Amino acid sequence: MNSEIRRALAITPASRSWERTIDITTTGARTGRPRRIEVWFYRVDGQIYLSTVPARRSWFANLLKNPAFTFHLKHGVRADLSAIGTPVRDPGLREQVFRAIIADLNQPWNPAGIPQPVRPLEEWMAGSPLVRVDFMEGAGE
Repeated sequence: MNSEIRRALAITPASRSWERTIDITTTGARTGRPRRIEVWFYRVDGQIYLSTVPARRSWFANLLKNPAFTFHLKHGVRADLSAIGTPVRDPGLREQVFRAIIADLNQPWNPAGIPQPVRPLEEWMAGSPLVRVDFMEGAGE
């Protein structure tokens, strides 16, 4: 992975919303057709994750059926990265990641412009998808 892409993926709690905003292209669970949508990504302990506030999401259903997808960087550097999405089901890891995401979104200097306070941990644990992103070998070279 080249240095520009590594830099774009190295977001921190100080990162602005546009720095977190990407597109993903998944394969439709029912249709088999490409589906491109805009989402935010998060970085917790050096690992990239996709999640949203509690809700059912079609992108999550698509990744459950077809875990290969394209992670599109579009701010600062443009790159289409081949990736695999793995649902995070372990309750301990889910809690750890959601605590970090909530702390990120609830910080006093709110660079992402999220309405505060963010929903409580229990709601995220019960109703939010959480996917670990692993980039395929050679992505972004």
